[in-house]
Amino acid sequence: MKAVLLDAASLGPDIDLDPLYEQVDELVVHQRSTTHEAQARLTDAEVAIVNKVVLDAATIEALPSLKLICVLATGTNNIDMATARRLGIEVRNVTGYGTASVAQHTLMLLLTLANRLPLYGRDVAAGRWNESPFFCLMDHRTLQLEGKHLAIVGQGELGGRVAQLAEALGMRVTFTARPGNEAQDQRPGLAELAPEVDAISLHCPLNEATHHLVGGDLLARVKPGALLINCARGGIIDEVAALTALREGRLGGLAVDVLPEEPPRDGHPLLDALNEPLNLIVTPHNAWITPEARQNVVTLTANNLSDWKRGQ
Repeated sequence: MKAVLLDAASLGPDIDLDPLYEQVDELVVHQRSTTHEAQARLTDAEVAIVNKVVLDAATIEALPSLKLICVLATGTNNIDMATARRLGIEVRNVTGYGTASVAQHTLMLLLTLANRLPLYGRDVAAGRWNESPFFCLMDHRTLQLEGKHLAIVGQGELGGRVAQLAEALGMRVTFTARPGNEAQDQRPGLAELAPEVDAISLHCPLNEATHHLVGGDLLARVKPGALLINCARGGIIDEVAALTALREGRLGGLAVDVLPEEPPRDGHPLLDALNEPLNLIVTPHNAWITPEARQNVVTLTANNLSDWKRGQ
């Protein structure tokens, strides 16, 4: 059985691919591939292993030997799933590989916003501490998280781990109703919770129900000074509306690890706003990148290959 890995560079150079080599007769590894290159590289492969390379309908239809697509991620939006189903090509992804890594990153963002680190870091760099009439700076009101209320959207493995970490700090955690299913869900909806919570953390998929879930209407209801964190997918918040709320002081802090277009080659308003004195953090979709999490992607993908070979 021949497998082709199209974008090994997306895993980093320090990851051991031996678990994949052990599952196939031949593994061809490419560091990067375009969609056009993918078609030629997968010509005689039974298995495609891919992270973010787009395999569209035309590409998949041109690969009669292809039987399995292993996605090195949870999201499969880069695969034409309808075409794969029609042609009997199985698609297997991986989940839960980065729970500890992403939860850690989420908590880091929460703590950093609560302590106004972007603002105090800017002040120290500008020499304002040197000029202070007394021993410290206290121009920016910080938030003690103990006793505060956190709303989490997404009660999966990741949301649950974030809840554990937040509760260890003494926070009260409420999981919201599944967006789009509020009427059938006993949990309170985000719009209902917005006026009372001190922080919101998003850990849900991007779909029709969650696109701009945190938009202008909801931001108008949010408790003044609340913190907003998005480590899920770009577009779940209306980033422009959130930036406006931050500038106007209606949000106490905004942190995102994701943007609608990645990488943001044409820029983004949040990136431009990093030059402003705001409690704003933008990280480059790297909540998941601990070595342990990236190696786990390979291990879980090797398990997918093994299960597929055994017909499971």
